[in-house]
Amino acid sequence: MTLVCTGIGIGVTSSIAIGEACHLQSGQVEARRRTIAREDVPHEIARFQQAVLDARKDLNAVRDQIPAATPTDICAFIDTHLLMLEDAALVEAPIETIQSQCCNAEWALQLRRNELVKIFDAMEDPYLRTRKDDVDHVVGQIQKHLLGQQDSAVANEKDLKGKIILAQDLTPADTILMRNQGVAAFVTEFGGPVSHTAILARSLGIPAVIGVHRVTQYLKHGELLIMDAEQGVVLADPDERTLNHYRKRLGVEQAHIKSLQSLVHEPAISADGVEITLMANIELPEDIEATNDVGAAGVGLYRTEFLYMNRAHPPNEEEHLASYKQIVEGLNGIPITIRTLDLGADKEMDSCCHDIQPASNPALGLRAIRLCLKEPKLFRPQLRAILRVSAYGLVRIMIPMLSNLQELHAVKLIIEGLKQELKDEGYDFNPDIPVGGMIEVPAAALAADSFAKQLDFLSIGTNDLIQYALAVDRVDDEVNYLYDPLHPSILKLIQLVIQAGHAANTSVSMCGEMAGNPLYVPLLLGMGLRKFSMQPGALLEAKRIVRASNIGSLTQQVADLMQHMDERDIIHCVKQLYPVTH
Repeated sequence: MTLVCTGIGIGVTSSIAIGEACHLQSGQVEARRRTIAREDVPHEIARFQQAVLDARKDLNAVRDQIPAATPTDICAFIDTHLLMLEDAALVEAPIETIQSQCCNAEWALQLRRNELVKIFDAMEDPYLRTRKDDVDHVVGQIQKHLLGQQDSAVANEKDLKGKIILAQDLTPADTILMRNQGVAAFVTEFGGPVSHTAILARSLGIPAVIGVHRVTQYLKHGELLIMDAEQGVVLADPDERTLNHYRKRLGVEQAHIKSLQSLVHEPAISADGVEITLMANIELPEDIEATNDVGAAGVGLYRTEFLYMNRAHPPNEEEHLASYKQIVEGLNGIPITIRTLDLGADKEMDSCCHDIQPASNPALGLRAIRLCLKEPKLFRPQLRAILRVSAYGLVRIMIPMLSNLQELHAVKLIIEGLKQELKDEGYDFNPDIPVGGMIEVPAAALAADSFAKQLDFLSIGTNDLIQYALAVDRVDDEVNYLYDPLHPSILKLIQLVIQAGHAANTSVSMCGEMAGNPLYVPLLLGMGLRKFSMQPGALLEAKRIVRASNIGSLTQQVADLMQHMDERDIIHCVKQLYPVTH
């Protein structure tokens, strides 16, 4: 048996897969410059335009293959790429380059790709930064036609059923085609926790390990593999004993997943009678169905950044309102927490932020509430829309990246002014709409007692809190091994926030990735967290853990753990908190 990539790969799901390795040739095509004669420029432009049309046909063909019952958020990935193929920022700039430089279409497209990727690389937000994958995938589709490589890597494979795919990276189109062909799993060399590949793997239910460097070099096409996504491990050429062990685990896992469906309508109450609130994180109106399907008690985080992307101008008040109203009404009465804009100066929004210079360090620059306070023309329409939609359901406002009370006071002043405006204009709204803040800056966590007295609720954003506290970029392959939710400093910061909320009788929830990780749920319950918000797909497993837990016992165990923390065995201690195994 050969053990490969232990502790290096990032497991996207907790699943196990067994199957033959299948190498998939993929990756970004590198173009070379070729000078063309001036009289050939019209022909070269026509060639480029035809390649764009052909790429669009390919994506439409993929979309036609998506089963009708597939969640709409899966279709959204393909729709995004189709929209990009109509975006002047991508498809007109190469034409201008062909005309001005008398160069070949491949080179002109490559130049534009490099410019766009540079913009995304400068973004601080991990999710938005990985959206450069969209650019690469769409550019790759066009380049393949320019180079005469018209079939996708997946389409070239005749039988992928039951195979474990090995690739440098995968486009959304290829990932969807693989699901349709029944692949067992995939392993990629690139990708992070918030990359398209990771998101689609979770949404489509495909076991995956991503970010395994040089995996396509180490593993042979056709050899038998075992992939354990929970551990981020791939085993090559296993012996019979190992194979039988994982086959049994796979059977147990499949039965467990099926059993979770019986919990949809069951309450999230611990074995000793403590009620826990389990909510969903959403990003698009299409996420409503998934939220309702798992019986979420509410939406603890609605990210509104998508309203600002892929458009020349920021959304106006009515556009905000229409989007929010669609979601509020689709949630059938459960509460929703709408987070205000969390973008930075690193995101190009020239129409509204033309006077903001690109930040030299976007992570520490003008972003989130800092940007909103500086640019009221962005902030005010959104706040007015949130206030107006509060007339249609249980709506709360959440402010991201608060770092001091002055920011909070400024926000409250704006909200009170807008309430008076709306009242004067005759609009209905909830005058007592709760206002909360995300605790994701270490300084805010350390001052959580002060924030808890001024806010209606607190929400711990662990993704940024961990990055800022540990000075680690979690999507940087070179350092993301240091991204550790169980670092003693992180646990102490989380404990401070929870204790501050309890002392002030202010509700505390957690909406970061940590909240939806089954390993951390018992730990957080023992620390006193009673409200969780996570991706819909993680909610039923969290409910299972809650219902099997004795929170009184967990509270004492975690108190002991916090007093005697040792980095060397903390992961072992946390695993011991699990109420049951499956």
